[in-house]
Parts: sequence; structure tokens; C-alpha cells
Amino acid sequence: MGAIFKREFKSYFTSPLGYVVLTVFALFEGFFFYYLFSNSSGDITVLFSFMMNIVMFLCPILTMRLMSEDKRLKVDQALLTAPVSLWGIVMGKFFAALAMFSLCFLLTLVNQLIFAIFVTPDWMVYIGNLLGMLLLGSSLIAIGIFISALTESQLVSAVVSFGVVLFIMLMDTIASAIKVEAISNVITTLSFNTRYESFSNGVLDFSNLFYFVSITAVFLFLTVRMLQKKRWA
Repeated sequence: MGAIFKREFKSYFTSPLGYVVLTVFALFEGFFFYYLFSNSSGDITVLFSFMMNIVMFLCPILTMRLMSEDKRLKVDQALLTAPVSLWGIVMGKFFAALAMFSLCFLLTLVNQLIFAIFVTPDWMVYIGNLLGMLLLGSSLIAIGIFISALTESQLVSAVVSFGVVLFIMLMDTIASAIKVEAISNVITTLSFNTRYESFSNGVLDFSNLFYFVSITAVFLFLTVRMLQKKRWA
């Protein structure tokens, strides 16, 4: 797994992708921070709320090539026959994307430290938001890796992943538009935004933590199953 992680994480910076992602993320994050700061707001939760919109694009970009590129270059067979477990392959790629995702959001620590100069920040709220965002991101990354394993095209992978992420982010809106209360309640319960809300308030709800970890585990398992099917095909 370590070799796969190093290869995939390094690949973000041997191409323009990693630099573009970090630069664009920093620009948007800086803009939103400036907006808050100029309006005398020291609420870091608002900043994370703004950045949720960027996550919809960030996760599909980070995951679009993880599996599909290997299939396109016909090196997936070499990986499948290498002396490494399928879980090692999938987890190495997953942690590489998650490390890149985490690197982006660690930039918010700079904003929190600037806020701390002028106001007394609630560090539990910041930690809650950061933990919630990393858990949400891990789930979206796992979903993106699974979608990437279904196709050889990075473009198809990115577009389908974006569509799925967009649907996930709009689940609250969809739930409010459904008149059947039972169905609406189920969708609201499954909503990532609803699950993230407690973290944004600095509250560690283990049911929400378990939910994100479960979603991540399920889609990583499905990806491994896809590779197993291909290995024995």
C-alpha cells in the first residue's frame, strides 16, 4: 500500500494537476476569507460552508484518474498481478487522494490563526468543521474511486462523479420538495449535509462519524470487488 500511496500522491505533483488544485482552492478560500474578514465576521463555519461548493468539483478532479488511467494505459493488469493485495491498491490510491484533499483544507488553519489575532475563536468549532469536512471528503473520494473503476475515461469519471456529488449535496433540497413525509425523512437522514451539521457546531456525534466511515468503507469494498472480478475474468 505504501508504494501505491507514494506513486499516486507524487503523481499529483509530477503533473500540473496538484498545483492547479492547490492554487485554485487557495484563491477561492482566500476570497471567501477576505469576504468574511471585510464584513467583520470571525465565524469559521461560514468559510467551511462556502468551501462546500468547491468540494463538489474538488473530489471528482482528485479521483477521476485514479482507476481509469490505469485501465486506459493498460497497466491495470500489471497491478492486479503484482505482489500486493487488492485492498492495498485501493487503499493506497484512496489515501493519496485524501492526503491531497486534507492538504487543501489545512490552509484553513492559517485563516483560523488570523481570526485568533482579532477575536477569541472557538477552536472546537474549527476542529469540528475540519473533522467533518475530512469525513465528508473521504466518503466522496471513495465514491469517486468506485466510479473511476467503472470506466477508462477520466472525463466520464469526472462528469459522473460530479453528477453524483451534486445529487448528494442537493439531497436536503430534494427532500423538502417531496410531499411524502416518510420518503422525505429517509432522504434527509441520508443527507451528507444533515450529517455534517453537527460537526459544524463543534459537536462530535458518533452516529454521524459512523455514517461517513460506513459510506467510505462500502464504496472502497465495492471497488475491491470490481478489481477482484477483473482479476479473475
